[in-house]
Amino acid sequence: MAQWPDAVEQVLSMHAPFIHAVVNALTDRSRLPELHDTLNAAEAQGWAPLVHALRQIVDGRRDERIKLGLDAEDRIIVDAVLRGLDNPATLPVLDRPPDAGAAAPGLAALIDAAARGDAQALAVLANMAEQMLRAGGDMARLGGIMRRLVNGERDADVLARGMGALGRQLVLDIVDELARLGRH
Repeated sequence: MAQWPDAVEQVLSMHAPFIHAVVNALTDRSRLPELHDTLNAAEAQGWAPLVHALRQIVDGRRDERIKLGLDAEDRIIVDAVLRGLDNPATLPVLDRPPDAGAAAPGLAALIDAAARGDAQALAVLANMAEQMLRAGGDMARLGGIMRRLVNGERDADVLARGMGALGRQLVLDIVDELARLGRH
């Protein structure tokens, strides 16, 4: 995933509290009941493969096979948990909102990679779009246009239809960044 590190950072930033909760519960086993509640809630929200992998970590497994069947975003989270168990200094920073300045370049890089056939980029983008759809508002609209962006749609007026000023600006920034990427 070296070609789009901003996307990895966005995933880590978005899931930092969850990653910390898992690592904290594994280093302070008195927190395991709370972790099990968190995992049950995550599973109920459709994160079953990730929860399965994390439960294997709770049970002491650390080999690469626990990541089989995970999508790219889930692998990022599992890798962060495993790194955090080995070295807590590697845990993502808490209370840092995702970098809005990196959103357009990061999304554009993912869109560009997915359009060029990168299956891992497409998987990350699909997960992000799904989360955006659940968020509602402009984020849901942005999640809804991801496929069109991957397929080459670049008319910002059409893509941003129905969005507020901030959503419209993000779409313009993504389209501009995709144009810049296309020139190279």
